Amino acid sequence: MRAFRSVGGNPYFVVRGDGAYVWDVEGTRYLDYVQSYGASILGHAHPKVVEAIRDAAGDGTSFGAPTEREVVLAERMCERVEGCEEVRLVSSGTEATMSAVRLARGFTGRDRVVIFEGCYHGHSDGLLAGGGSGVATLGIPASAGVPKAAVAETVVVPYNAVPRIDDEVACVIVEPVAANMGLVPPVPGFLSGLREACDRAGALLIFDEVITGFRLAYGGATEVFGVQPDLWCFGKVIGGGLPLAAFGGRRDVMEHLAPAGDVYQAGTLSGNPLATAAGLAVLDQLDRPSYAELSARVGRFAAGLADALGNDFQVPVAGPLLGVFFGRQPITDYDRSKASAATGLYPPLMHGLLERGVAIPPGAYEIFFPSFAHDDADLARTVEAFGEVASTIRG
Repeated sequence: MRAFRSVGGNPYFVVRGDGAYVWDVEGTRYLDYVQSYGASILGHAHPKVVEAIRDAAGDGTSFGAPTEREVVLAERMCERVEGCEEVRLVSSGTEATMSAVRLARGFTGRDRVVIFEGCYHGHSDGLLAGGGSGVATLGIPASAGVPKAAVAETVVVPYNAVPRIDDEVACVIVEPVAANMGLVPPVPGFLSGLREACDRAGALLIFDEVITGFRLAYGGATEVFGVQPDLWCFGKVIGGGLPLAAFGGRRDVMEHLAPAGDVYQAGTLSGNPLATAAGLAVLDQLDRPSYAELSARVGRFAAGLADALGNDFQVPVAGPLLGVFFGRQPITDYDRSKASAATGLYPPLMHGLLERGVAIPPGAYEIFFPSFAHDDADLARTVEAFGEVASTIRG
C-alpha cells in the first residue's frame, strides 16, 4: 500500500500533519482522507491528544507493569459497548484478532475458524486466507512463508451470506461492516443470522471492529445493528494514532485468559502509557452527538460525491465511513468488489486527485476516513476535485 504498488508512481513521504492536512518532504500539502487508515478520527495532531502524549511522556514511556490509564481505558470501552465486560490491551489489530481466535479455540476446545472473503483480520498466518486490504491489493491468496498446516482449520466463505456452522467450529470472525474490500455494509439479517448460527453450534462470534470500533458509532457496530458478538477486536481510534489495540468480550470467555485461565497472551508494550493517554484523550472528545454530527456531514459529502461522479460510480456509506466503487451493479461481496477494482479506474482517480492536492488511500480496496477536522469547505473542494477527475477518466 505505502509503496503505491497497485496504483503505480512514487509515494509521497509525509513529514507532518495538522487537522485534515498532511505535508510531504517537498512541501506539498494534501487534503488527507487516509488519516492513518482511520486512526485519526479527530484529525492529525489534535491539541488535546498532543498534550496528553506530552504529559504522559514526562512520566516515562514504558514500564512493563500495570498502569492506571490502561484500566481506565478498558472501563471506558466496556461502558460504551453493550455486552463487552472485560478487555485485554495489545499493540496492534493483528495481535487483537489472533489473540481473540486463540481464546475462542481455548474456550470451545475446537480448532476450526470461519472467515469471510475480502475481510482482513491482520497478517497472522491463519487469518490471511482470502483476505482483503493489502492482501487483495497484491492479488495473492495468502503469503509466502505460511505453511499449509496454519490454514488447515481456516474456512473461507462469501461475505453477506450466513454459512453452515457445525460443532467443529470454534469461532466465526467477521468485519460487521466490511471495510477492506471497499465499503460493503452487511445486508439485513446477515449479522443476526451469524449470531443465531453460532448459538446453535456452540461457536463464538467475533466482531473485528479494528476499523469500525468507536468510529461507526458511540458503541460501535453492536449499537448500530443490535447484534452482540461474544468477542470484539478494537484498534485505530482507541490509540489516538499510537500503536494500541484490544480484544474483549463476555466475562466467562475472557476469564480463560492467563493468568486467570490457561490461554496464554502477553506483550511487553501492551497498554503502553503514551498510547493509553492518547486513546483516552480521543474518547473524551467523542460523545453520541459527535458521532451523529460526523455521520450527517459524511452523508452530505457522499451525496455530493455521487452527484459529481454520476451513474457509473457508487458511493457507499456507513455512518461516517464511505468508499467508491465503479459500475452500476450493487456491491455486496468480494467478487463484486474485485470486479470494480478490475475496471482499472481507481489508479487514475487516485493520481488525478493527488495532482489536485487530495490524498485518498492508494488501493481500490480501501475506504475513505473523513475526520472531525474536515470542514464543509474541505468537503466541497473534494467534491469538485472528484468531479473534475471523473470527467477525465470517463474519456
